[in-house]
Amino acid sequence: MEFQILQLSSLEKVRSKDALPCDEIHKKTVLAGERFSYQICVRSDCRMQTEVIVEASLPVRLYLVKDAVMDMPASEKNMPEEDYLTLEPGTMPDILIPLKEQKDKVVLSPEITTLWVRVDVPKDAAPGKYPVKVRFRPENGQLWDGSAFDIARGMDLEVLPASMPGQRLIYTRWFYADCIAVQHGVEIYSEKHWELIDKYIAAAADIGINMILVPVHTPPLDTAIGTARPCVQLVDIEKKGDAYEFSFHKFRRFIDICKKNGIRYFEIAHMFSQWGAKCAPNIMVTENGKTDYLFGWHVAANSPEYISFLKQYIAAIAGELAREGISENTYFHISDEPSPENMDTYRTAVEILRPLIGNSKSFEALSDYSFYEKGLVTTPVTSIAHIQEFLEHEVENQWVYYCCGPERVFSNCFLAMPSYRVRVLGFLMYKYNIKGFLQWGFNFYNSSVSRYPIQPYLTTSGDKSYPSGDPFIVYPGRDTVYGSIRGQVTYEAVQDMDICFALEERIGREAVVAMIDEAAGGELRFDQYPRCREYLENLRARMIAKLGELFA
Repeated sequence: MEFQILQLSSLEKVRSKDALPCDEIHKKTVLAGERFSYQICVRSDCRMQTEVIVEASLPVRLYLVKDAVMDMPASEKNMPEEDYLTLEPGTMPDILIPLKEQKDKVVLSPEITTLWVRVDVPKDAAPGKYPVKVRFRPENGQLWDGSAFDIARGMDLEVLPASMPGQRLIYTRWFYADCIAVQHGVEIYSEKHWELIDKYIAAAADIGINMILVPVHTPPLDTAIGTARPCVQLVDIEKKGDAYEFSFHKFRRFIDICKKNGIRYFEIAHMFSQWGAKCAPNIMVTENGKTDYLFGWHVAANSPEYISFLKQYIAAIAGELAREGISENTYFHISDEPSPENMDTYRTAVEILRPLIGNSKSFEALSDYSFYEKGLVTTPVTSIAHIQEFLEHEVENQWVYYCCGPERVFSNCFLAMPSYRVRVLGFLMYKYNIKGFLQWGFNFYNSSVSRYPIQPYLTTSGDKSYPSGDPFIVYPGRDTVYGSIRGQVTYEAVQDMDICFALEERIGREAVVAMIDEAAGGELRFDQYPRCREYLENLRARMIAKLGELFA
């Protein structure tokens, strides 16, 4: 009987029938408070069920890596080879299924079985060496012929006398409460739905997301004109004459869940329709005992009725934000991705909204610099493919986002992309002083413009609406939610930023940026970076070593 077992970087993606890479890792240096992940790949020439046993003094979590269906690797053709692992539909390792026990069962076979090993180094871990060993063995410790069997791999972690600083980046992926209810077949805001919302928000926080999209009304995002997504409006509204009464009972419960899971920042659902701010969002209101959409596609954004409502609505929300103590950490949206031809309607919406939000802020995903130049957007969340013009103007509160694209050159997190293309974002955001990152799909389990729900284990492209992996980064389980390799690697990118900040406190920002560019062999840019994982791992190792020297 023959076995292959290899310990690999978290930045490798090993498909089940691939040849195993050769560059095995056995030791790493980490900071106190850092999360370190790696993979163990095993192949057996016969099928067998084994126990997995962890021997470690540090907290270790194991996950079985499962393949996701990659039904549309990219929407464009003739991509540069270094930007994708493959452009052929198939499967790609991504889903992380937790092994909850220290002794759990894993099936080995002629196809590669991969475990994701995650070590969460405590913030107060003493400096020193900490071995981690993972063993595979049959349940009775023997093979079918009675011979002994025990294969294992060890990782030696050295914890330095320096610790990870707190996360500075504000990070959001849009959260869709309606998609949770539909995928799990539960009634909206039933107790079961609340339990699942808690689990999904916990899963978001686990990968560094610290801002959540709050559905005060159902977010007017990716909804076909004239249609409505399932209503997940948190604020109950009743109209009495020209006045409105607002109940925030569900809103408070939602915010409590966020706070419990460590969420620090909040974004309020857009107050006008997507792509132009032409209409009011779908908002349910009770009047004379009847509840229906008083506002929506049938109401112009600048109608006197909606403006009168909006003044009362936002004032009530602002008061509730103050009550919760989160006003200054809350951002309001106006209308997603406005374009120059919509500037007049967007300006009208800004003039309505901005005087009403008190101590809160406003921000917007956009690509056109003129919206910032004219003062219509004070915190631009710029498409990563259009960031250069904003950088040249040294915008003070600059954010970035990607959505559906770009498919060429730039960082993104499609399934078919190598993991270095996800993780390089961290060093880029540090170098260019980016304050926040937004991505549109934490758990978007719908087709394009939400015409119908999809099955995320059959399509990861919204039924060929977007490149696979773009709409979501977590997967629904039975009464639970599963994370992904892409989610964990993005968290590693956030940690790279944190390491840069820790080093900046000791040697200054200019010296840290010089290290980043020197390791890249030239200027690191959003559209120009080394196309390999070695750049990222070697740069991180140099920074960790430098911190070790400074804290020695």
